[in-house]
Amino acid sequence: MRRYILRRLLEMLPTTFGVLVLSFILFYVVGGSPAQTVLGQHATQQAIAAFDEANGYDLPLFFGRWATVDGVQRASDGGTDLAFALHAGTYALPGAAVVELRQVEGSALRREIGRTEVEVPEGWQAVSAKGVEAVRRKLRHPFESQFVRYLRALVRLDLGMSIETKQPVAQVLAQGLLPTLSLSVPILLFGAASGVLLGLLCAAKQGGVWDRGVLGSSTLLMSINYVVWILLGQFLLGFRWPLFPLWGYESAYYLVLPVIIGVISSLGSDVRFYRAVMLDEIYKPYVRTALAKGISRRRILFGHVLRNSLIPVVTYISLSIPYLFTGSLLLESFFGIPGLGSVSINAINSADLSVVRAVVIFGALIYQFVNLLTDLAYGWLDPRVRIAS
Repeated sequence: MRRYILRRLLEMLPTTFGVLVLSFILFYVVGGSPAQTVLGQHATQQAIAAFDEANGYDLPLFFGRWATVDGVQRASDGGTDLAFALHAGTYALPGAAVVELRQVEGSALRREIGRTEVEVPEGWQAVSAKGVEAVRRKLRHPFESQFVRYLRALVRLDLGMSIETKQPVAQVLAQGLLPTLSLSVPILLFGAASGVLLGLLCAAKQGGVWDRGVLGSSTLLMSINYVVWILLGQFLLGFRWPLFPLWGYESAYYLVLPVIIGVISSLGSDVRFYRAVMLDEIYKPYVRTALAKGISRRRILFGHVLRNSLIPVVTYISLSIPYLFTGSLLLESFFGIPGLGSVSINAINSADLSVVRAVVIFGALIYQFVNLLTDLAYGWLDPRVRIAS
């Protein structure tokens, strides 16, 4: 068992690494400037370049020798020039005929003529490059990239800083974890219990009035959009009949209405699935044998049918757990609950890539841990299941 758990934990490393690579590629494809989002549309080119360099956004994605700097502006004579002074380093300045260097403290002046790659010594700045077409800063090695920089931080268990809240990303996630758990765990428990119970009763009374009524209600529940349930619940139970608060996270009472909506919105599909599982178990020979022996139907249903149906039930529940952690997005947004869903939305809107990446990694790890616990639960629920080490 220990060897199996250790092997599964080690298998999480390449999977998480692959998720991280895909997230970097997707963020790069989507594009957009985090500096523009954070600093505003009227930020200067120098401020944007300083922001990108401080956060590593000017570096190549995976590998490369040059970092791109947005440092070219239209000059007063109609040509192009540097938008701001370049500090010490090696720069590629294609198109520049004359590059002017000046001491930071002093009045010394140097000119580089006809060179597209210019070395700016310590204590000097490149203040002018007439006709320059682009600015690129030479890196120390090819793997000085955004991805490698992030991996180094992860090895130190450093998720970075949130550019919006100016807090460590780990602290931002920790603040959102408790509200998400307090919302998702009751939805999971009440939803699973009510779904299994209704599915079992429908299977026991197949074709009857109860079964038809619950199936019809389940179809109706599945046909109504999630957002409609939220708006309907807020209007009826929060506005028309003010039984529950509509916004905030001050006590457990603020979670009652979103939990009710979360359970009801998923109840339709849950009941239909659990009913199908229970029906498959009810028609097995051992049930007919138990009935022939005179065992009560209640004991058969709850003592045998339900127990033998737990593996597909556990599988179904395990698939919904990762989505409950990061998928209570709409509920948290509509009810002002500061959970991981709200953290994710705010991070996306503010281009806070460190937080978004951390949420992606967290979701991938949760999914893998839940799969591991589910596989271990199979061996505990059914002695016939053997875990290969």
